[in-house]
Amino acid sequence: MKSALGSWPWLAALLAGALVPLGMAPFGWYLLPFPALAVLALLLWHATTRQAFVRGWLFGLGEFGVGVSWVYISIYKYGNASLPLSIATMLLLVMYLALFPALMGWVLARWRPRRFGRFLLIAFPAAWALSEWLRSWLFTGFPWLNLGYSQIDTPLAGFAPLAGVYGVGLVTAFSAGALALATTATGRARWLTLTALAALWLAAWPLNQYRWTQPEGAAFTATLVQGNIPQALKWQPEQQRATLDRYLALTREHLDSALIVWPETAIPAFYDQVAVDFLAPLRSELQAQGVSLVTGIPVLDRQRWRYYNAVISLETPGQFYYKRHLVPFGEYLPLRDWLAGVLSFLPVPQADFSAGGAHQPLLHAAGYPVGASICYEVAFGEELIATLPQAAYLINVSNDAWFGDSLAPPQHEEMARMRARETERYLLRATNTGISAIMDEAGRILVRSPQFEEATVTHSVQPRRGATPYVRWGNWPVVILSGALLALVAGFARRR
Repeated sequence: MKSALGSWPWLAALLAGALVPLGMAPFGWYLLPFPALAVLALLLWHATTRQAFVRGWLFGLGEFGVGVSWVYISIYKYGNASLPLSIATMLLLVMYLALFPALMGWVLARWRPRRFGRFLLIAFPAAWALSEWLRSWLFTGFPWLNLGYSQIDTPLAGFAPLAGVYGVGLVTAFSAGALALATTATGRARWLTLTALAALWLAAWPLNQYRWTQPEGAAFTATLVQGNIPQALKWQPEQQRATLDRYLALTREHLDSALIVWPETAIPAFYDQVAVDFLAPLRSELQAQGVSLVTGIPVLDRQRWRYYNAVISLETPGQFYYKRHLVPFGEYLPLRDWLAGVLSFLPVPQADFSAGGAHQPLLHAAGYPVGASICYEVAFGEELIATLPQAAYLINVSNDAWFGDSLAPPQHEEMARMRARETERYLLRATNTGISAIMDEAGRILVRSPQFEEATVTHSVQPRRGATPYVRWGNWPVVILSGALLALVAGFARRR
């Protein structure tokens, strides 16, 4: 009996963590993260540093064990690793990611404020926001499943243009702390907490009505082309002509659009191999119709022998956007000289892609400057805002075929929605096998494609000008505020 009672906080932490991804796409049960984080906060109160670390780690195991379990699909199905090795690699990633809430728990237990309300309403939300931000850049970062994404369809999304996804996460964690306090406090404390919580949510309503940016010029029609080329066939040389013919046929059905977007590496050949025989005639054909085309394509710099994952616009031939934020172990092997032999059993790339520079000139398409990003980069809001306020709209090209029929494609789409909301820019997301979508400046899906089908989606796009506070300041206001609040309560704890 004693053993069972002693283990219940561990089980509660694990199950609470597993609820968090259910608040995100494709489930969208956005209320679940609030009680989940409230349970975590209550479990960390009174815990020793060791207990808090373990409970935070178990919470992380639940969260990432459910939310990023799809990683094994990329390794097993497309990386040709064995199933046991693929699952083991996924579990190692989950255990690593769980260290961030574990570290948060340890910090909160080490410098716990004396007052319960101060812990729930100040220390816990601040520590949560900082732990997510730390996870977004440490060891190149993995900002998947950030708490704020769960609120993209709630009033709290109004905070996104102000403070980004970490700001939304901060107010979500505050709401969870207030929920925990309201359920445990009595009398005046309970009513004050509920009043503060109601005021926060009411303040979000006018934020959702206000726009920090303005329309610029006339709207134009854009079409996203989803070729649905199976990953197993994509790079086979004998399939190259059939792939190009499919994209050409789908494109020629929409020559009344001002802009056509093809997905990441839609052209399965290096730029210099198709520039003359394929791209130049296509550019002439589309120019005659007044159509711009943006597509993903690999580029090989044969002088320096460097590979790039790139986006081009036929409106500005010879100019590229090179992917800045590469995927470790997918597009390059970190510390290759040291790890190549050690990790020879993993399906690591034989040659590394090179990263593009931080300040690349913007591509132009449909007569406007555009902020381009490739696949995983859409998870990093602080990098996308580098193209703003110059960019009139955003394009993200991706190849989510790597994820199969899993949680990852809808999660990826939800991140793109948050980028649109943070920047108040239309975002056009073209993928190889889905989900392709056009979303407006509020992150609302205007049109989307089915998965694993050859498809096109078309909608009008309104270019915009101006900058949101998040575009101007990035993540720093949330980081500084959270750090200051945590330092404040730590100071109280030391004085005690």
